[in-house]
Amino acid sequence: MKLDPTLLNQKLELIQWLSTVEDSSLIKKIMELRKKETSDWWNSISNQEKESINLGLKDAAAGKLNSHDKAREIYDKWL
Repeated sequence: MKLDPTLLNQKLELIQWLSTVEDSSLIKKIMELRKKETSDWWNSISNQEKESINLGLKDAAAGKLNSHDKAREIYDKWL
């Protein structure tokens, strides 16, 4: 994987800047942002959304799916 030189330079600039930061509240905010960005999206959705996803997975496992063409045919009737 080849990194974009601009992105690499930005990362290095951030690392250098971060190494000089003395404000603990700023460090805390950065840590919170990092935690938020690395957390699993599953933990941030509602129970209703989780149930809906699980129902869809059960339907898929049971072969209760329509092809893209069939879905398109159904959708086109509403247009």
